[in-house]
Amino acid sequence: MKVAVDRGETVSEMEPLLLREDSRHRAALTDLALELAQKSAGFRRSLPENLVSSLADLVRSMNCYYSNLIEGHDTHPVDIERALKGDYSKDAKKRDLQLEAKAHIEVQRWIDGGGLDGRSVTATALREIHQRFCSLLPDELLTVEDPITKDRVKVVAGELRHRDVKVGRHVAISPPAVPRFLARFEQVYGGLGKTDTILATAAAHHRLVWIHPFVDGNGRVARLMSHATMLETLDTGAVWSVARGLARNAQTYKSHLAACDQPRRNDLDGRGPLSEESLAEFARFFLMTCLDQVAFMEKLVRPDELRTRIQLWAEEEIRLDRLPPKSGAILEAVLYRGELPRADAAGIIGTGERQARRVVSALLDRGVLTSASTRAPLRLAFPATLAPRWMPGLFPDQV
Repeated sequence: MKVAVDRGETVSEMEPLLLREDSRHRAALTDLALELAQKSAGFRRSLPENLVSSLADLVRSMNCYYSNLIEGHDTHPVDIERALKGDYSKDAKKRDLQLEAKAHIEVQRWIDGGGLDGRSVTATALREIHQRFCSLLPDELLTVEDPITKDRVKVVAGELRHRDVKVGRHVAISPPAVPRFLARFEQVYGGLGKTDTILATAAAHHRLVWIHPFVDGNGRVARLMSHATMLETLDTGAVWSVARGLARNAQTYKSHLAACDQPRRNDLDGRGPLSEESLAEFARFFLMTCLDQVAFMEKLVRPDELRTRIQLWAEEEIRLDRLPPKSGAILEAVLYRGELPRADAAGIIGTGERQARRVVSALLDRGVLTSASTRAPLRLAFPATLAPRWMPGLFPDQV
């Protein structure tokens, strides 16, 4: 599979890119897309703005963990959090995976900050995602083995592939065809309205991995592209992620992707070379997974339940003399308000300024509060080490 000869593929070979207007699947899927838009927006609006920012930091680690898990790389969020603080394992392989996770988070932080606004499905943006991610990887993670020849192939950041590839039973288009297929991809998916974009997110996700523009990293780029698309069209605030749902149903996810590679089954299966039925089934799975993740996160951060979990943890820490008394009152105030001016801390706990500073300092040291500077307001943080207590089920406990 070494020789990069243009086999003359036409862009029509990846049709259908969208479900037809008269498709029997379209009405039900449009209802799901509208339901997702409504529930995602409702969840986002229910959160104090400063809580959104803190929660998004934790969700980035979660998203990174589950996206890596799909690739067979298990780097627990606690180890990811350590990497973000420059604390790397002495084990070389574990360190490389920590660096990989840190790279993923850096790219997603750039996306969450608006780095791809309005251009998430453009060929330029896809190459930039790949370039930004791979440029942060250690050399050991920038080579892959050709499954046919067993050669070690160098992955060049942001570079479209120059080799033929086969993934499972799918032989991807020839390398010289990749630019014209990406141009068609951008033309179709970049010109849709909001509802159609939500509806087409799964289709774009599959068609990108079908094109397989890069030697390696295509699945990760597709998931980051989907994240960016939903961030913009659904105003998610980055406080939920489809990656958790895909990873928890990884075999089903991969089976859907493989099914979408298959040719049209019969005259009732659309009009393009590829199966419209399979594309519709994947779209339903994808949208239902998104809805499930919104519902999961919404339940997890219900104010009363989150407050109870945080307060129980704080009370236990105080009894064990690991936090000063009245720490829970500060946490509750920050949770309720979204942020707390430092000058208000003494009034919250009914003590002098010196004792209030001691309580705040202890909470900052434990990583449960954060602040942009020594004078900036206090915000709640969600350290990965406390996720099993504060956010149960977000990701597995560390073994």
